[in-house]
Amino acid sequence: MKNTKNNNVVWHHATVTRERREAQNGHKSIILWFTGLSGAGKSTLAHAVEEELHRMGCQTFVFDGDNVRHGLNSDLGFSKEDRRENIRRIGEMCKLFIEAGVIALTAFISPFRKDRDVVRNMVKDGDFIEIYCDCSIEICEKRDVKGAYARARKGEIPEFTGISSPYEKPETPELIINTGNASLEESVRKVIEYLKDKKLFSYTEPESTPKKDIPDL
Repeated sequence: MKNTKNNNVVWHHATVTRERREAQNGHKSIILWFTGLSGAGKSTLAHAVEEELHRMGCQTFVFDGDNVRHGLNSDLGFSKEDRRENIRRIGEMCKLFIEAGVIALTAFISPFRKDRDVVRNMVKDGDFIEIYCDCSIEICEKRDVKGAYARARKGEIPEFTGISSPYEKPETPELIINTGNASLEESVRKVIEYLKDKKLFSYTEPESTPKKDIPDL
């Protein structure tokens, strides 16, 4: 897209910093970027992880692929160029959210490594956690109640990832979750354990807080 950057626009440095917001929240802010084929369970897992983080007292927000295209990116289609712009805009939004001290979770196919790397390079090292939802296309098709894969195979949906458009698997993701076979509960546990190992939290987890039941992938 055309670069319309205005050289007269200057970044204003706030007195309330990201570090102060993180200290108030009791956790670091970070981007959890869930990527994988359509039907791999990205959205289900991202929302389930958010549910657990919310129970733990964290400030969170999920950027869901379909939801974002209803508003912020409603002007974009599904060409390679539009997909690239879609991911770029989401990356910029996530960058603002982590400056606000929030854990930003995303659920996008984001099929191209280059586009995911663009977002990774927007933030400092350690802020971007790429989580590959590893699920075979056979299982994804079985889960597809809307019949999108079948329509794509008939040529009714152009540029459909996994059929008429490639999906480039992450080469060195921070996490790989086998969403084709692992239960949702196990998948959530692996993400939370990773975040704890990275010392994301500096809080005392509340006792006897009921956990909300979450559906399987």
